[in-house]
Amino acid sequence: MTTTPTTGRGSGGGGEFDEVVHAPNRLQICAFLEPLDQAEFSVVRDVLGASDSVTSKHVKVLQDAGYLTVRKPTGRGRVKTWLALTPEGRTAYRGHVAALRALLG
Repeated sequence: MTTTPTTGRGSGGGGEFDEVVHAPNRLQICAFLEPLDQAEFSVVRDVLGASDSVTSKHVKVLQDAGYLTVRKPTGRGRVKTWLALTPEGRTAYRGHVAALRALLG
């Protein structure tokens, strides 16, 4: 099976390389969120071992691609930011992982 890297956002189909997902921090975010319904921003940041600004930058790229939703529910106390992969994001991540596995043979 041959896979060709895409430029920009991949279609997320079966086994396609996706440059949006491929960046190491974004790949980690997707890998962490894939089995979860959602996670708090600070937990994702801690998993990355990155600053708020670096994490925010990568979250924004994933959000702009339609791969991630960001929720800030209002209520009592401190407002927490919640992140979740969209169905398109899960498909893109799984397709990217399949493409990487194919490259590794």
